[in-house]
Amino acid sequence: MKTRITELFGIQHPIIQGGMHYVGLAEMAAAVSNAGGLGIITGLTQGTPDGLAAEIERCRTMTAKPFGVNLTFLPSIKPPDYPGFVRTIIDSGVTIIETAGNNPAQYLPVLKEAGIKVIHKCTSVRHALKAQTIGCDAVSVDGFECGGHPGEDDVPNFILLPRAAEELDIPFVSSGGMADARSLVASLAMGAEGMNMGTRFIATQEAPVHENVKQALVAASELDTRLIMRPLRNTERVLNNAAVEKLLEKEKALGPKLEFNDIAEELVGVYPKVMQKGDLDAGGWSCGMVAGLVHDIPTVKELIDRIMREADELIHQRLASLF
Repeated sequence: MKTRITELFGIQHPIIQGGMHYVGLAEMAAAVSNAGGLGIITGLTQGTPDGLAAEIERCRTMTAKPFGVNLTFLPSIKPPDYPGFVRTIIDSGVTIIETAGNNPAQYLPVLKEAGIKVIHKCTSVRHALKAQTIGCDAVSVDGFECGGHPGEDDVPNFILLPRAAEELDIPFVSSGGMADARSLVASLAMGAEGMNMGTRFIATQEAPVHENVKQALVAASELDTRLIMRPLRNTERVLNNAAVEKLLEKEKALGPKLEFNDIAEELVGVYPKVMQKGDLDAGGWSCGMVAGLVHDIPTVKELIDRIMREADELIHQRLASLF
């Protein structure tokens, strides 16, 4: 399948593995790239620019195909060494970067000068248009269904994707709620040039996370996520657990008096405990509603091959037979 996204990134299939904290390691990115998609290393998980450089080199020992690095720009009292991470990405010869969070405009000139393709994750059409204006090569349009931060507009992809298609000139992929061939074909029908999957890729054999996490996704339904930090306008969709219920009780009790420090116990330092040690109740961890469509734990290649085979069947058999 050829789309503007496959041509832009030099990949076989229009499927991208988005950045995921403590999931987007070299093993994950290489598996996706080797299967014909675009694998992404999560930069901030590595902690330092030197750590990221080592992870990029480790990924190169696992794949000769294109892969990228995710760099999420977050507001912070003590921000990461973003200039150092950007320099590492450039010096390491990476040709694709997925940016997310705050506007990446200040880093675009040096990235573009280095010939790096930039895809920016957006949760609204207005943010996608801004990304286009500042020179991003593509955008990932992230609907309300997504795991992690869906923004504050609460627009699901059945509306968001066609709206993006109406407004954008640069190519975009769908993100949030993407799991299978139906997701891909629907995304293409609504104007996207491919899809970005996060949660679905966690439930694969190569995903470098504890087996408890994978089994939790298989067991979960579409009703098992919760939205936290809404009062702080930093909404995050997470899988429900005891710690999340406790956090939500605090939010309700404190109301407008809520501050981040009130819920830090349920959020800070959670990902290593969950993803590496399998402590599912350690705190809030990102998970999309798409968990309801996760029924098995295949290899990455099995998953991507199945998606592309069934997409071909959907397009050429079921849909074609309707006319």
